Amino acid sequence: MLDEGHRRAARGTDVVVGAADCRGRPNTEALLNGLERLEHTAGSRPGDGPDGAPAREIDGDPGAFDLDAALCRRPALLLLDDLVRTNPPGHRNAHRWQDVEELLAAGIDVVSTIDVQHLESLSDVVERITEVPPGETVPDGFVRRADQIVLVDVDPEELRRRMAHGNVHPPEMVDAALASWFRPGNLTALRELALLWVADRVDEALRKYRTDHGIGGVWEARERVVVGLTGGPEGDTLIRRAGRIAARSAHGELSAVHVVRGDGLAAGASSEALARQRRLVESLGGSYHTVVGGDVPTALVEFARASDATQLVLGTSRRGRLERFLTGRGIGETAVVLSGGIDVHMVTHERAGRGRPLPSLRRTLPLHRRIAGPLAGVVLPVLLTLLLDRARGSLTLTSEALLFLVAVVGVACIGGIGSALVAAVTASLLLNYWFMPPIGAFSFGDPDSMLALGVFVLVAGVVAAIVDRSLRLSHRASRATVEAETLSALAGSVVRGDHTVPALLARTRETFGAHAAEIVERPVEDPTASQVALGGGGFLVLRGRNLPAAERRVLAAFAAHVTAAVERARLAEAAAEAEPVKAADRMRTALLAAVSHDLRTPLAAAWAAVASLRIPDVDFSAEERDELLATADDSMARLSRLVENLLDMSRLQAGALTLDLRPTTWDEVVPAALDGLPDAKRRVTLQGLEQSPLVLADPPLLERVVANLVANAVRHSPPGCAVRLAASALSGRVELRVADRGPGLPSADRDRVFEPFQRLGDTDNTTGVGLGLALARGLTEAMGGTLVAEDTPGGGLTMVVTLPCADSRMPGAHAHAES
Repeated sequence: MLDEGHRRAARGTDVVVGAADCRGRPNTEALLNGLERLEHTAGSRPGDGPDGAPAREIDGDPGAFDLDAALCRRPALLLLDDLVRTNPPGHRNAHRWQDVEELLAAGIDVVSTIDVQHLESLSDVVERITEVPPGETVPDGFVRRADQIVLVDVDPEELRRRMAHGNVHPPEMVDAALASWFRPGNLTALRELALLWVADRVDEALRKYRTDHGIGGVWEARERVVVGLTGGPEGDTLIRRAGRIAARSAHGELSAVHVVRGDGLAAGASSEALARQRRLVESLGGSYHTVVGGDVPTALVEFARASDATQLVLGTSRRGRLERFLTGRGIGETAVVLSGGIDVHMVTHERAGRGRPLPSLRRTLPLHRRIAGPLAGVVLPVLLTLLLDRARGSLTLTSEALLFLVAVVGVACIGGIGSALVAAVTASLLLNYWFMPPIGAFSFGDPDSMLALGVFVLVAGVVAAIVDRSLRLSHRASRATVEAETLSALAGSVVRGDHTVPALLARTRETFGAHAAEIVERPVEDPTASQVALGGGGFLVLRGRNLPAAERRVLAAFAAHVTAAVERARLAEAAAEAEPVKAADRMRTALLAAVSHDLRTPLAAAWAAVASLRIPDVDFSAEERDELLATADDSMARLSRLVENLLDMSRLQAGALTLDLRPTTWDEVVPAALDGLPDAKRRVTLQGLEQSPLVLADPPLLERVVANLVANAVRHSPPGCAVRLAASALSGRVELRVADRGPGLPSADRDRVFEPFQRLGDTDNTTGVGLGLALARGLTEAMGGTLVAEDTPGGGLTMVVTLPCADSRMPGAHAHAES
């Protein structure tokens, strides 16, 4: 970051260092020389700036950042270290990355730094690798919006050598760091995570560049394998074969696609088989897609190109030799011709050459059948005439006419009604000339001959029309099946949770093979775009493909789902806006209910004690007077604690709590907390408090946290059972565990117990307003820590307070700084 600042400054850019925590590294601190440091405003104090100019740190923190000072200075470029950092209480933004958003909105360019373990999508993976929670995170979407992302990649052994030479941490910390966070396995895994994340970012930029520049060829930057599925039994074999191809290359991607045919002919497609194959693809780490296409091989190749695939895996045809001869070139052969730079793998399987033929790929008859039909209508009757002429005398005229009728029906099956009419006319003329008296001449005068010919032509035409109509009805039924299958896939995606507007738009674009899908306010003037009106206003537009009328019906159904999703999004937004009001109402109701009893009870007790002392006619003994005064004193103390809890909770919720964080020992806090709980003090045992490192905390607030937790633990522990307080340190954090032997809590209630006015397990209604644990968690989080509930081994509940160690240089505290 500092090197980039020097390069920009040398080119004349106005560069200012907003925050840079060098952590005492001389080589890094030397890079600050020559760069202007941000002059902080109120709350700052002087320090040593570059070239003798005064620079100041906020509250002694070299990594602190003054947003208002930066907005006032308005440099062209601001260098801002540690993007993941959480701002101190009182700052108007909770996180530094939100400060960056405000700077960008003000027109200030920012160069910042972030470690891979602080990316939100990788935090759980990093915790499993290093066994250390990464702490704060930054949303991936915010980082991906950066104009440039530079990966600073260091070989693990080189980084360990730098550690050993003292270039990262002080010498006294090196051994512990090398043995924990900086183990070779950890560094190698983190390095791979960083490379993969940046590779995905590069892949997004590459796809955008190709789309913007209309580049359709295959760029083999990464191995991507697409497998085409028909819904047949061979799909499992193809998926596993494609998975092995993808696995042989580093970080190869696997996608499966099923083409729903635009003509409705989906013979051989089993919805159960497709569902099973989808699960198989996802178990192999791949993705499953459904697209609509009028021509299957074209749709497959277009999907592969849109996915930037390098390999296309298809199964060999299930048709036999005769079927392949009659129906022409199949899907695989056509895909090979269309594939261009995509490698096509034709995979054999046990069903090859044994299944039913794949149906026609077009809505009308294929070209070869449209040509073969009329030819057969002429040639087949002629061949039948030659055959019957050789057998003349062995058959009657009726039998010969029936054979000609069979030929006409066969032609109808090949070429439809038009070819059947050609065959009927040809057959009737040949039957009249060769087989009806007088032989060798046309006879149109005999009524019986004319009637026979008329009936022959009529029967042939009717049969051909019935055959043609049955084919058309079959096409329509298949088309309806296809539409139902496509809408079923859409409904399935909604059931699986992909019901957001962006997800539905992506699904629509993918299904119809378009370049883009978007919602616009008014129709677009684009001849290559298809658009349909939405129910709630606006238009759903598909760019890059003009859909035929048959597919527009399905698009209209998609538009209905998109309309519903848009309406749900609007309702969800309205509900989200109303939720704070509802929460405030719930809080107000709970507060009134609590105040009506818990504040009135100690007040009534104190009032009764004081009123009794003021009765002139009663002469109380010294012991009775002391008892009444003690009752009044205890009641007022209880009332004071309740009021303080309510005020502190209000300050927390308003973000107005003032903190004084400083190094603090448990010996300073725990005894003071127990002194305020004289009845509980006798039941508490302490362990490891003296050996625990200092924590960064506000002592009075931490005392409140400990007191609330101990009081809660004592209240739920059986008589005679001690409450144990134990402290320990791990990777820059310090834990205090408050363990009781009470009944514990179900897992479902462990978050609810920290909500205000919750008294889970308390049925006597005398234990306070239910703010103790809520206030303890709020105060802990305000000090940069966490408070969670866990099971106590052997029974009970343990409250775990985790706070940052005050010594930021202890092993592991900043071990991730240059990973």
